[in-house]
Amino acid sequence: MPKRVRQEDFSVVGIEVRTTNAKQAGAAGEIPKQWQKFFQDGIQQKIPGKVDGTIYAVYSDYASDRNGEYSFVIGAKVSPDAKAPAGMVLKKIPAGEYVVVTSERGPVSKVVPAVWQRIYSLEDQHQLGGLRGYRADFEVYDQRAADPQNSQVDVYIGLK
Repeated sequence: MPKRVRQEDFSVVGIEVRTTNAKQAGAAGEIPKQWQKFFQDGIQQKIPGKVDGTIYAVYSDYASDRNGEYSFVIGAKVSPDAKAPAGMVLKKIPAGEYVVVTSERGPVSKVVPAVWQRIYSLEDQHQLGGLRGYRADFEVYDQRAADPQNSQVDVYIGLK
């Protein structure tokens, strides 16, 4: 069962792309390309003011709901006074109530899509623990995700 938490606001600096879930379902998905760029270009090492080694994937600036466009940012949590270098963005994650859904353990490419399917089905059955706010949601890749073949990821879903 998802657990509800109160989350303080924080900022993430990283690389951004606009996309939709429909685009992500096809071969033209931007999210895998962003992950590739993040690791190939050593983006994490270039982020100033990082507070730790955890990677955040942030979904924000929703046009509507899960069917509309949104921004996807991969980056790191930064200190409050950090600035985004050229080619990167700074995203503020708003304080508020979030539901945390934890993935199974396994390959990232399988467990992350599976946890989102679970979130959608909980949402459809009104069992998420609240209505989605569509302001910001984020995935947390901490030490449990150090091995991409055997990872566990927390997904924070912002509530209204």
